[in-house]
Amino acid sequence: MSTIMELLRTPETTTVAVVGATDRPGKYGGIIYRDLKAKGFTVFGVNPYRDSVDGDRSYRTLDDLPEAPDLVDYVVPPARTLEVLQDAERLGYTTAFVQPGAEDDDVIEFLDDHGFDYLANTCIMVRS
Repeated sequence: MSTIMELLRTPETTTVAVVGATDRPGKYGGIIYRDLKAKGFTVFGVNPYRDSVDGDRSYRTLDDLPEAPDLVDYVVPPARTLEVLQDAERLGYTTAFVQPGAEDDDVIEFLDDHGFDYLANTCIMVRS
């Protein structure tokens, strides 16, 4: 956890991939994306259904990102979180922030069993 907190204290050098980023009003994926961007983080939106988020290019999968993120923030339902966590592990992106509602027992078990450094069931906007 100390790694995550250090990353959140250094927005000017931290890259965050937001899985579930969107422009849909009122959706946390968009609210979180814009909040992190406003705080100075380099942010990549990951959403297979969007070409852009907040005027920035969006990426369909973690595989498509132009560089490795320091932290992946999950803002999708638990079943989707679990799918993307498997991709993240394969790519070596094992620092995760799992938003409330993106986790369930299976997600937490996967994170624990696969050695992720993570925070779950807390909002990144409160922590950053």
